[in-house]
Amino acid sequence: MNYKESKAEDNVSTVTQFVLLGFSDLPQQQGLLFVLFSIIYMIISTGNSLIIVITRLDIALQKPMYFFLANFSLLEICYVSVTLPRMLVNLWTQDRIISMLDCAIQMCFFLMLGATECFLLVVMAYDRYVAICNPLLYPLVMNQKMCTLLAVGSWIGGIPVQIGQTCQIFSLHFCDCNQINHFFCDIPPILKLACGDTSVHEVSVYAVANLFVAVPFVLILASYSKIIFTVLRLPTARGRAKVFSTCSSHLLVVVLFFGSATITYLRPKSDHSAGMDKLLSLFYTIVTPMFNPMIYSLRNKDVIAALRKLLLKK
Repeated sequence: MNYKESKAEDNVSTVTQFVLLGFSDLPQQQGLLFVLFSIIYMIISTGNSLIIVITRLDIALQKPMYFFLANFSLLEICYVSVTLPRMLVNLWTQDRIISMLDCAIQMCFFLMLGATECFLLVVMAYDRYVAICNPLLYPLVMNQKMCTLLAVGSWIGGIPVQIGQTCQIFSLHFCDCNQINHFFCDIPPILKLACGDTSVHEVSVYAVANLFVAVPFVLILASYSKIIFTVLRLPTARGRAKVFSTCSSHLLVVVLFFGSATITYLRPKSDHSAGMDKLLSLFYTIVTPMFNPMIYSLRNKDVIAALRKLLLKK
């Protein structure tokens, strides 16, 4: 046993760069993928930017719910910008090399913004909980100061932990293979390249994933359980329909994001496969941010009215 461990240590090479394989297994579709992901990036940037603009300009949208929605839209633009531009460059140039420092920076920002998304979704659920279950206290509880504190807390709350986790991952020794079978620097494929026993790091990743994914998800479920219980006691069907319409868009985003993230980070290591990891990552890093503006705007009469007003002005 000792011989094998020391032998593994002897074989450690000083890896200074990685190769992001991405979609290199589809050589004939590289141009098509570049065009497809370029269009998706423009849709995400334009759609979320529109939401930010109308929530700032329209007086009818000067409410806590839309303040958090604007933060969420800004977050989605930042979140996608961590991974998509690099992937587009790789597809266009076919140069898939990324330095270890760039890889660590990409992972760190990806994890920090992912934590922000989890926290912000909890805050949005709490906002709906107070508005529906305690409507008389809503103006007092969700005042401007509280909204600002919740938003700032969501943005910075995960920074120390995720910086620490990134440093921990990149303090590992990496073996001769430096090919990351993914389209960005994510934790599971990076851990596969590490030499020696990574069980301690895997437990740490699992614990952090529980803290930033499982706990927020449970809090959101608790909020919406209370909301549903309150809504079902409303006397009119029209009132129930209106509340469910307001909350359903948020619930849909929660299910899409947390569902794919939970499967990625909380399923057993034995169940991980490169193809499935890439598919799930595409879902919560690209597909969900692309559909968020449509989900929120098409299911929200106030947003549709504000958008129509903005377009008619032009």
